[in-house]
Amino acid sequence: MSAVRHFLLALQFFTRIPVTGRLAAWVGYSPAMLQASSAHFPGVGWVVGGGAAVAMAAALALLPHGPLGALVAALLATAATAWLTGTFHEDGLADTADGLGGGQTRERVLEIMKDSRIGSYGTVTLLLALGLKVALLALIAQRGAWAAVVALLSAHALSRLAPLVVMRSLPYVSDAARAKSKPMAEGVTGMGFRIGCAWCVPALALIWQAQGPLALGVALLLWGAVLAWMLRLLGRRLQGFTGDTLGATQQVCELALYLGLALAWPA
Repeated sequence: MSAVRHFLLALQFFTRIPVTGRLAAWVGYSPAMLQASSAHFPGVGWVVGGGAAVAMAAALALLPHGPLGALVAALLATAATAWLTGTFHEDGLADTADGLGGGQTRERVLEIMKDSRIGSYGTVTLLLALGLKVALLALIAQRGAWAAVVALLSAHALSRLAPLVVMRSLPYVSDAARAKSKPMAEGVTGMGFRIGCAWCVPALALIWQAQGPLALGVALLLWGAVLAWMLRLLGRRLQGFTGDTLGATQQVCELALYLGLALAWPA
C-alpha cells in the first residue's frame, strides 16, 4: 500500500491527472513521502507514454498513410504528453538552457533559472527539442504503428530513470528553500533507485522483443552518452543539480532514445 501511495503521489506531482477527494486523503502527503515517490518516476513515464501511444495509434489508424499522416500523428502524440505533464519537463529544459547559456558564474546561472520568463536560449532550445522529437517520432511511425507505440512507451519510462541517476550522483544545489521539488530532490535511497530500475525492465524487454538486441544496444548507448554528458555539464557548471536540470535531463535522454530507435529500427 505504501508503494501505491508513493506512485499516486508521483503521478499527482508530475502530471495533470487528478488525485483528489477521498483518494488524495488516502494517499496523504509529507516531505518524506514525496522523496520516496521519486522512485516511481519511471512508472509515471508508463502512464504518460501510454497516453501518447494511444493518441499516436489512433491518429495513424484514422489518417491517410504516408509521411504527412505520420507527422500529424507525431504532433498529436507530443501534444498529448505536453497536456498530461503540463509541460513540466519542457519548462525545466528551457530554464536550464537559459541559465547555462546566459550565466557565466554558478550564482548567475541559478539566478537566471529561477526567473519564470523564457529567454532566447530557452526559446531556441525548446523549439529545436520539440521539432526533433516530432520529426523522430514521425520517422519511427513510418515503420508502423507498433514501432511508434514501442518507442513512446519505452522512451518515456527509460528517460525518467536518468534524473534518478543524477539525483544519486550529484547534490541538490538550488537555494530556493521553498522549491516544490526540494523534498523529492534531496536524495534517492538505494532501494528507491532499484525500484526505479525495476520500472524500466519491461521497457528494455519491449524494445528487445520488438526490435532486437541491436536496436536496444544503440538506444541505450545514446541514452548513456547523453546522460554522462549532462552529469559532466552539471557537475562542472553547477557542482550539482536543480529541479529544472532534472527536467532537462529527462528531455534530452528521451530524444536520445528516439534517435537510437530511429537509427536502428529494422527497415
